[in-house]
Amino acid sequence: MALLGGKKDEAPSSSSKPLFKREEDFVSTRPGDIHTLLGKGSDFTGKLTFEGQVRIDGKFSGEIFTKDTIVIGDGARVEATISAGTIIIHGTVVGNVTATQIIELKQPGRVKGDLQTPALTIERGATYDGNCRMEGSKPAAPAPGGDRK
Repeated sequence: MALLGGKKDEAPSSSSKPLFKREEDFVSTRPGDIHTLLGKGSDFTGKLTFEGQVRIDGKFSGEIFTKDTIVIGDGARVEATISAGTIIIHGTVVGNVTATQIIELKQPGRVKGDLQTPALTIERGATYDGNCRMEGSKPAAPAPGGDRK
């Protein structure tokens, strides 16, 4: 049986050499990749702050804060106040959601709470119950005097 990448018939080595050559062998560090996963069956309560992209596929209750991306997976249930750069919702969110870049509500996602974001997409089949404030999306005010000649 293989143990952490060892060969099938090899016994684990007792030497002090690291099992991985570098951190990138087991942690994705490329932009856009998921850095942390709360998988199906997980149930977490508390305050989540992070850098990079996090995906929640289980249950989460509390608060989520990041400047980066949070993905709420299909089947996930999140009861939280969420503040993030980008928020992608495939599951169920109950609570107020604030994004500095975009909120994407994907089918079969459901949100019950207020949204605040400069950009919002809602796919057919997704549901949303709350108020939305589109900060940063106001057209620029014309200059005094206009451009009449």
